[in-house]
Amino acid sequence: MRKQTSSRLSGTPTNSLNPSKSKTVKDRTFKAVPAGSITVNSARKQVLLDFQKTAAIRFRSLDLLNLSFVHRSASNEFPQKVNNERLEFLGDAILGACTATLLYEKLTEQPEGELAKIKSVVVSEDTLAGIARELQIDTLLILGKGEELSGGRTKKAILADALEALIGAYYLDSGYKAVFEFISKYIEVEIERVVTNQHHRDYKTLLQEKSQHLFRTYPIYTLLKRTGPDHERMFWVEVNVNGVTYGPGIGKNKKEAEQAAARIAYTAITDPSKG
Repeated sequence: MRKQTSSRLSGTPTNSLNPSKSKTVKDRTFKAVPAGSITVNSARKQVLLDFQKTAAIRFRSLDLLNLSFVHRSASNEFPQKVNNERLEFLGDAILGACTATLLYEKLTEQPEGELAKIKSVVVSEDTLAGIARELQIDTLLILGKGEELSGGRTKKAILADALEALIGAYYLDSGYKAVFEFISKYIEVEIERVVTNQHHRDYKTLLQEKSQHLFRTYPIYTLLKRTGPDHERMFWVEVNVNGVTYGPGIGKNKKEAEQAAARIAYTAITDPSKG
């Protein structure tokens, strides 16, 4: 069994049997970049260098950093059949571990169930997409033509996935301590927002829980109409709870419109003075 020591719970364990840590990281980084990855030319290199300054991180391998922004839609349109999905898989696990550590250390009085609820919000698609936009990851994405034309740079799922891929790439490139510090800078703020109830709330879930508790029934959503051209489509949705209709909620897609309708209904049910 390897002996590990750490000055604090969130710090990087040091392996007493492996003093050549830098060599290990370097080898791991080299192996992480697939053969034939999309080439980083001089213009792209400058973009990536500028991003590192903005994000306050430093990669040894720009190829690995670049790979974290390659969406799968692009892999079919370039000779190099690579994308960021494997990095996303790794980054999701690293993000979860770092977030769990932060919650464990900071919220010492909270039981496991509450920690799990807070974590689910902190690492949600909405939260991660917001951080990705803050880092301007949308401007760095490499997308296929079809995805580009359909507004891929603004899609929450693509932005959240790219952030997780970036985390996975940074872990491979620079190790756990560096990626923990990077994650902490953004996730600690999100934890505080959840604790103080200032975060984005999932009103569909809240409404469903409230509806089941009060009326033993589920909300029913109805799409009323779609308006606008394809690139500026707006959706109108209403929701029925226990025979009462609320809305309409309006959004750029059906999911957003349902959230808007759920918020109207939830607010009306929990605080009739605002309904």
